[in-house]
Order: sequence, then structure tokens, then C-alpha cells
Amino acid sequence: MTPDMSPDTTGAADAFTRFDFAALSPKDRYKLLIGTVVPRPIAWVTTVDPEGRVNAAPFSFFNVLSADPAILAIGVENHDDLSQKDTARNIRLTGEFTVNIVDFANLETMNTTAVAFPAGEDEVAAAGLTVLPGKHVKSPFIAEAPAALECRRHITLEIGPSRAIVLGEVVALHIRSSLVNERLHVDPVGLDALGRMGGHGYCRSGETFDLATPSLAAWRAERS
Repeated sequence: MTPDMSPDTTGAADAFTRFDFAALSPKDRYKLLIGTVVPRPIAWVTTVDPEGRVNAAPFSFFNVLSADPAILAIGVENHDDLSQKDTARNIRLTGEFTVNIVDFANLETMNTTAVAFPAGEDEVAAAGLTVLPGKHVKSPFIAEAPAALECRRHITLEIGPSRAIVLGEVVALHIRSSLVNERLHVDPVGLDALGRMGGHGYCRSGETFDLATPSLAAWRAERS
């Protein structure tokens, strides 16, 4: 299907191209979304199956949605034949998972766990990773990761035959002691988290800047 790349006559100074998503194929919608909504954090998810075998896989359709309750979401795509991937199946069967944060030092090992290994093959061993036991859930966390969030499944939204969105309640955080201070501020440079861009692209989040939101009174005073 040829995308409808209609000019958007909004009167803005710069030209815009409009894409009507109803006229796009899922592949084309995917390309536009992952190229536009950037950078996206990466959930490096560890789960266990009912037999206790550990699985690890990265997902870039991921973010935190709420602090009270502490809820995060991951989008998990099914296989081409619409069968569930190990991560989704393990979460459905156990109700537990752990989201590990990916830093630059773990770029290659994370990418190894993205390889389409057959069900039951140990991605953790293939990547040479070390796992440590969770405190509140059976799914372990990755010792090489700078931080990990233990989660219990809150709800799974079956949004279509090819994808589910899993909402998880965060019950514990493991983070390197050197990365958090007594005020609970996390060092973004030390965390060095990766972000996912379009295509095969990644970025590093270590270069940051602060911008406080002014009060209404301060905002008006600046413009008076």
C-alpha cells in the first residue's frame, strides 16, 4: 500500500507531511512511530517459566506510567505465527517479571539476548550474564545491569492478535549504591542508560541538562 503523504496545509511557517494511519500498513506505522517517538527506554526483561528456567529479552516499547501505584508498561509483540514469546508466556503463567535497565556497557550483551533463540535455550548463558535472586519475585535480576525493578503483573491488555501490553506494579528497585544519594536522586551520567532510536539506532542518556518548570507567578514576571 502506498502511504498517503499529503501536504498539511496548516499555515505553519514550515511545511508538514501528513500520514493518515488508517491508510498505512502496520509496517509503515511501525517505522514512523519508532522514528518519531524517541528516545525510548529499554526494558531488559528477565522472567522464569514454571520450571524455573530464566529468560531474558529487551523491549523498547516501554515506560513508567505512574508512581502511586508504581506502574510501568511493556509492549510485547507475538511471533509471526501469533504465538506468545517466552517473556509474555512466562509473565502470564507466573505473574512476575523484572525490568533491568540497559547501560552502554551492556549494549552487546543486551543485543545477544535479542537473538531469536529457540524456546528453552538459555539467553543468559549465551550472553555471559550473571543473575541474582529477586527479593519479592522469583524472576532474578541481572547483576551487570545498573538497576532493576521487580514487578508483579497488574493487568495484561490484549490490544490485538500480534501484541499485548503488560502493566506491572513495581515492588522493589535494585540500584548500584554509587548511583543514588540520600535524597533519592539517581545519577544520570553514572547510570548511562541507553535509549532506542529508529531503525537499528541507539543513543546514550549520559549527557543531560536541567530545566525547572517555573511557577505561574515567575513565568508572568519574566514577561512583564
